[in-house]
Amino acid sequence: MTGPSFTDLRQRLAQDVPQGRCDEIGVRRLWWAALETLQQDLLERGLERGIWLAAPLPALYEPELLQHLQGWVWAPDQLDQMSPHPTALPGRSSSDESGSLRGFQRLSLGPDDGDDPLLLVITPEVQVALALHGPPQKRQLLMRCDPATLSDVLVQLGGRLEHQSPAQAEQLRKALESIGSLQSNASWSEQFWPRLTERLTGTAPGLMLQPIQAERPPEAPSHGDLNLLEAITHEVRTPLATIRTLIRSLLRRKDLADVVVNRLRQIDVECSEQIDRFGLIFHAAELQREPNEANLARTDLQAMLSALAPSWTEQLNRRGIALELDLSADLPAILSDSRRLEPMLGGLIDRSTRGLPSGSQLTLHLQAAGPRVKLQLHVEHPGRSQAAEAGPSPQREDVGTVLSWDPSTGSLQLSQDATRQMMASLGGRYQPRRDRDITVFFPVHTPAE
Repeated sequence: MTGPSFTDLRQRLAQDVPQGRCDEIGVRRLWWAALETLQQDLLERGLERGIWLAAPLPALYEPELLQHLQGWVWAPDQLDQMSPHPTALPGRSSSDESGSLRGFQRLSLGPDDGDDPLLLVITPEVQVALALHGPPQKRQLLMRCDPATLSDVLVQLGGRLEHQSPAQAEQLRKALESIGSLQSNASWSEQFWPRLTERLTGTAPGLMLQPIQAERPPEAPSHGDLNLLEAITHEVRTPLATIRTLIRSLLRRKDLADVVVNRLRQIDVECSEQIDRFGLIFHAAELQREPNEANLARTDLQAMLSALAPSWTEQLNRRGIALELDLSADLPAILSDSRRLEPMLGGLIDRSTRGLPSGSQLTLHLQAAGPRVKLQLHVEHPGRSQAAEAGPSPQREDVGTVLSWDPSTGSLQLSQDATRQMMASLGGRYQPRRDRDITVFFPVHTPAE
């Protein structure tokens, strides 16, 4: 590759900006909220022309914007292996250097481009660059809309595009000429951060997990495989997030029939569950590449289970599965990370109950076990006999180092090794049992810790 890397471009955007203080959870929430804030603003303005450039995935997902704005996306070559047919991210055909679909062109990332996202949007009214940047625990969301910075980034991207595809570089030049000169919009810049804050207040806090310290990596996965897995989960979660946003907007209306409201709420819950599920898969892949030590603190697991039980009960009842809590009284607090443990517990429940027939029951046992607290997930289902309990667990086939495939249900889940490593980072010792049962031991918190 000739020309600047996207790592260079992110560093240019970070020039003269104080270092960040976010962890991976916080900065990813900022990124998703920033995308929603920007797209909502663009839709309200009714813009009919402009350009956008993004890496390593198409950050814009609103159909109306994709229809009116001309785009260029640099993405991993591994996405070409996903399907012989175009998807939400078009792959290149055998006859063209880059394919065109839904308003943007597809180009290849280079080995030095990194994985952090970058988005540049230039329209007559809104001109802004967004990116994530910084080392672990010092992450930040960058937002630049000053003409000097945007001009530098555009010049560097134009030079890179010239080397990769001269025809596309010419299209970019013509598109920029039709928009006119870059100009600073101080009012938009002042409104962006307050709107972003408002967006964050309505976003579920537990969709992301921050990087972890793997207890023992089973093998070193290839960088390309992890990029591909992250791309797939991104492509799943993005439309689900859009659907959920539209549903919550509809639910504000007062003229909807009760049956419509109930159906919309069911769809909202289903979208949230799948966003959570694929969020775990996304970060299991991301965390293997960038392991980081977690901060463990006093966590009241008994109170956490009691608080989460109603939502789990509602989720399982829709599938005809009963949930029962068996929590010993006066248990000591454990040493963990409550913010990251909550979605992980939901993942364990999904793992134990996915594919169970109606009439099954899941029991959560929580009791003291010496210097530890033991959490056990025990499943009873109509087809489970004593002989089955003594037999082997259902067979799962590993798909790489992060995922496993259950032939009996056809579903993808985190592999045993990935689950074990994520639980270890939260202070837990994960032990899968016979059939679908799971046991996790947590260390007891002491005042000295």
